[in-house]
Amino acid sequence: MDANQDDIAIRQAHLGDVEALVALEKTCFDSDRLSRRSFKWMINKANAQLLVAETQQQILGYVLLLYVRGTSLGRIYSLAILPEHRQRGIAIRLMQAAEHAAQASGRSFIRLEVRPDNAKAIRLYQNLGYKQFEIVSDYYQDHADALRMMKVLQPQPEQLQQHVAHYSQTTDFTCGPASLMMAMKTLRPELMMDRQLELQLWREATTIFMTSGHGGCSAQGLALSAWRRDFHTTLITNRSEIPFINGVRSEEKKSVIECVHQDFVTQIEQSDIQQRQATVDVALLREYLQSGALAVVLISSYRLNQNKSPHWVVLASISDTFVYFHDPDIDWDDDKTLTDSLYVPVTHKEFNRMLGYGKPRYQAAVILQKTS
Repeated sequence: MDANQDDIAIRQAHLGDVEALVALEKTCFDSDRLSRRSFKWMINKANAQLLVAETQQQILGYVLLLYVRGTSLGRIYSLAILPEHRQRGIAIRLMQAAEHAAQASGRSFIRLEVRPDNAKAIRLYQNLGYKQFEIVSDYYQDHADALRMMKVLQPQPEQLQQHVAHYSQTTDFTCGPASLMMAMKTLRPELMMDRQLELQLWREATTIFMTSGHGGCSAQGLALSAWRRDFHTTLITNRSEIPFINGVRSEEKKSVIECVHQDFVTQIEQSDIQQRQATVDVALLREYLQSGALAVVLISSYRLNQNKSPHWVVLASISDTFVYFHDPDIDWDDDKTLTDSLYVPVTHKEFNRMLGYGKPRYQAAVILQKTS
């Protein structure tokens, strides 16, 4: 059946489209297929937009756009066009519709992955303004590599101040050590990042009891771990009291936190770690990054994943508009990939809202610089 451009409508998908989408998926892909359950989730519950191209009640293709909560980032998860309707500009229209939807949702960046042997798709993305920024080995189910591409949905792309190494935390409680490792590796490339170091740093820096399970790391503990490894370290907090202790009900646990914290404080006083009490905000952090330092900062993860818990990330760059950070936590169960955790762009206003945790809000940053 022939389909003129004027006859093709781009619209939001609904549950009545699921069977057609599943059939289209089977036609277009041999592996890495979205399931019926996945399509239903994307339509009903996911932080996403699923757009379809339709003519005469026939779905010719779709594009799936995922959003990263609390950020300016969107991600093209999948694009598919029925083989007999390709080369008619449908893919371009779907991509443009996805970009418009992303901008309307406050996103300024779109990223995607594509197979290196998919020359037509690569050419399509390049013609639309996407630029390759990374190659990932063994990405797809058949072990093929992936090219990562990105488009800035604003007139002038902003340059990163420096490229920062990435490490994904291997436990639910080691975001602090993983973030510290990324900063140390960037400043000292010979450093080996592995799970042994991750857990060693956690043992050194842990002070916090969570509701259940293992505890997290304090700014004081992380600062000491960086200083012991011969980094010039600055510890910035906005309050002098023991962090997070108000969130613990057990008096026994409170006493443990207080004991460990006071020991950290004593060790810091005996070191040459610089201490500064100040409000942690984008303007303050930008001063350090512009001097070549890296910052491991405490944020609330609620704006990222709707979980109310303290979380550590490492800042890579701060431009006039955005803060870029590496997130060590990748939620594989929510269709996230490393792409969603690298140089995550957040506006200054939004990141200032993320900084800190708890009531009253406790803010902390550990600043690392090379020793001379």
